[in-house]
Amino acid sequence: MSLAELVDSANGFIWSIPLVGLCLVAGVYFTVRTGLVQVLGIPDMVRQLTKGEKSQDGTSSFQSLMMSLANRVGMGNIGGVATAIAFGGPGAVFWMWAVAFFGAATSFIESTLGQIYKEKDPDTGEYRGGPAYYFEKAYAHKARTLSLAYAIVFAVVTVFAMSFFLPGVQANGMSSAIESAWGVPTWATAIGVVIALAFIVIGGVKRIAAFAAFVVPPMAILYILFALVVFFVNIDQIGHVFGEIFSGAFGGHAVYGAIIGQAVKWGVQRGIYSNEAGQGTGPHHAAAAEVSHPAKQGFVQAFAVYIDTLFVCTATAFIIISTDMYTVFKGETFGDETLYVGGVGTDTEPGPGFVQAGFDTLAPGWGSSFVALALVFFAFTTMVAYYYMAEVNLAYLTRKIRNGVVRRGMIRALQALILVSVAYGATTTAGSAWGLGDIGVGTMAWLNILGILLLQVPALKALKDYHAQKKQGLDPQFDPRELGIEGAQFWEQRADGLVTQGAPGDPAESSADPRR
Repeated sequence: MSLAELVDSANGFIWSIPLVGLCLVAGVYFTVRTGLVQVLGIPDMVRQLTKGEKSQDGTSSFQSLMMSLANRVGMGNIGGVATAIAFGGPGAVFWMWAVAFFGAATSFIESTLGQIYKEKDPDTGEYRGGPAYYFEKAYAHKARTLSLAYAIVFAVVTVFAMSFFLPGVQANGMSSAIESAWGVPTWATAIGVVIALAFIVIGGVKRIAAFAAFVVPPMAILYILFALVVFFVNIDQIGHVFGEIFSGAFGGHAVYGAIIGQAVKWGVQRGIYSNEAGQGTGPHHAAAAEVSHPAKQGFVQAFAVYIDTLFVCTATAFIIISTDMYTVFKGETFGDETLYVGGVGTDTEPGPGFVQAGFDTLAPGWGSSFVALALVFFAFTTMVAYYYMAEVNLAYLTRKIRNGVVRRGMIRALQALILVSVAYGATTTAGSAWGLGDIGVGTMAWLNILGILLLQVPALKALKDYHAQKKQGLDPQFDPRELGIEGAQFWEQRADGLVTQGAPGDPAESSADPRR
């Protein structure tokens, strides 16, 4: 069996119907359990972005959101939407929306857990957290060995997924778009990206957060604005676009009705790849933020899912479908029998090429350049975010090693690994890159969703506590002991510091005091 066949086989096993169903069912379940938090919590989401705290040890809520969006808004928003449409038909877009809406509740749960069980890094003093941390701590008092084993498995999987499997997808999309637009060889793009990425990741989480906050907002806004121009130029296509999406989603389309199963699978798969709800990535960024209550970051990260899918992915879908620049394949591989052939013909591989062709209908010759530029920023910031999560999980695995030199040496080895992955991904084929990426995403999703279904109670208690304090007119503060939550040592120490170090404004107050 060749490597490509092995990758396809593993991908088919991981992304089977059970995982697709698990993602959707978990989202619906958490929607009910949280009382429709992704809708009723929108005012809190917006409020936290404008009033979030920050400190020497943690990022602000806005910076945390930008780090999260740097991770979410990438190749999946452009190439991922294109491949979903190519192999699932326009109906796949509906299932991307569905997994985003319900996934926002899943994101709230996992991100709140990330905040509850975060801790400080012994070398940098920065906040660290994520699934590995809450898997170990949430039930350590009841099943320590099992909790620790599950946490280690997730951390190991995440280190390899984020440093080896996933970066290649972003690098490949970037290099392909640049070669198509400007004729730059993929090897030249690889060299440039490796140099730039090395500069950012060596600077640590502060440099990563500052870079993301500087780059992500203007690029995402610019992309959406250009998509709106296409929208208004093709405004007469609105009915057609939504008709194609909804009829294809439920098997009512004359052409795409036969691939409704593919529509669901590809919509959910690419939706999770893009918005990452349930995958376990959001909690890493959530844990890095300085807040007075964990639920605050739950709201912020739920909002990130909306921005990613309902805004950016929808913009991409409209560009592709309204301009008729797509092909739909009956199978799940480029070159299979076609069900529909639009303006791009059958020679354009599903990915950025669909979007570039769509923009070209508006401004001939400019579409390729704009999409290539968008991918340069989207994909690069995503690779930076991938590294951050790989580092967090490596720090988790090595935090018991007392020798700081050894720990830092392993961090340098991790940095080298992601740079090699980026160089390889930029120069390989798109199919190989996506196959490895899907394996990484799927494995993390299996582990994380099953885990948070068991560990949801602390997050639900935090949400109830947050609302109770808000009703009293308070800025919610968190003490896990009052809620019967065990294992949240950081918050216990923080609460004790608030009690022993005086009233607000006292110079002796802890730097972690949210009222600074």
